[in-house]
Amino acid sequence: QVQLVESGGGLVQAGGSLSVSCAFSGRTFRMYAMGWFRQAPGKEREFVATITWSSRLYYADSVKGRFTISRDNAKNTVYLQMNSLKPEDTAVYYCAAGQVFPGIEEGQYDYWGQGTQITVSS
Repeated sequence: QVQLVESGGGLVQAGGSLSVSCAFSGRTFRMYAMGWFRQAPGKEREFVATITWSSRLYYADSVKGRFTISRDNAKNTVYLQMNSLKPEDTAVYYCAAGQVFPGIEEGQYDYWGQGTQITVSS
């Protein structure tokens, strides 16, 4: 069974930067594409970014140019570097593991982390 554990959330001012990470365990990391999703209060969970084993990338338009997804295959970890943060980026951020690329729908992922809160103050 795959386990995903996010870390690195917190509070940041608008325009600032924050990085979150997600540690993968339980299966072979290279078999999975990894994705980040987010859910703001009162809204549905939405796709943010995804990356394959070979680092093929795909981003939501709302974060393109500001967020960077990466993975360290030796450490079984995926990262999301967030720059130029805006108040509308405030959400719980979830990492997910799946075998579809580009996985932009929740149903394309098999495993989910517990989420980490990112709050951007104006």
